[in-house]
Amino acid sequence: MTPYTMNPPALVVVAHGSRDPRALSTVRQLLAGVRALRPGLTVHLGHIELNAPLLPDTLAELDARGTEAAVLVPLLLSRGYHVKRDIPEMAAGARLHTRVAAPLGPHPLLADALHARLTEAGWRTPADAATRRESAVILAAAGSRDPESRVDTGRTARLLAARLGVPVIPAYASAAAPTVPDALRTLAARGRHRVAVASYFTAPGRFATECATAAPWIASAPLGTHEAMPHLLLHHYDQTLHTPTTAPLELASAH
Repeated sequence: MTPYTMNPPALVVVAHGSRDPRALSTVRQLLAGVRALRPGLTVHLGHIELNAPLLPDTLAELDARGTEAAVLVPLLLSRGYHVKRDIPEMAAGARLHTRVAAPLGPHPLLADALHARLTEAGWRTPADAATRRESAVILAAAGSRDPESRVDTGRTARLLAARLGVPVIPAYASAAAPTVPDALRTLAARGRHRVAVASYFTAPGRFATECATAAPWIASAPLGTHEAMPHLLLHHYDQTLHTPTTAPLELASAH
């Protein structure tokens, strides 16, 4: 029996934020899925920017309610500035005890969700070798200048390729190369003209729409509320909660 069994720390899902109203609606549905899987767990939402509630406001509200501890799980798919700097700095400014989980990717559950979304869009792995040699998938991600972000996206691409049986090439909407059109040209030069775009985004938004629009054939929907996503958020919550640190969460020094 862990010290958290009777009064577990709150789970705060940290979303990026978007001007697209579909993003906030999707994230709220995702949190409802987390609550359905783990009744009794306190689950809250905080944004890095653009949407309310902002993460510092969520943490201040939890503190005002008497919540002693929280685990912050980024609704982000790879390492980068937000994971390494923004979220830890916001957490450091809170009065309650916090720990920050790793980003959601790479992880086999994400590859499962990507595969399912592609299948929903009409993807079928070709049975014959000739068509497979003409086929590929572009994993369209937001992009980051952080090289570790590209490493993480590349690992997810390899996990997805193992499921699909065709090459999966990462491409980016911003801040990294190649873009989706560049990746399409590279694949065409290799004789691969049957190319699908897998949307590696947690919710609808401008980048996801731009990448889908560039698809020459089919493009999958964002990961959104796929059943794997709430399971993955809870997995990161549990993993962070039970990973040893220099001090247990509830005994850490207050800020």
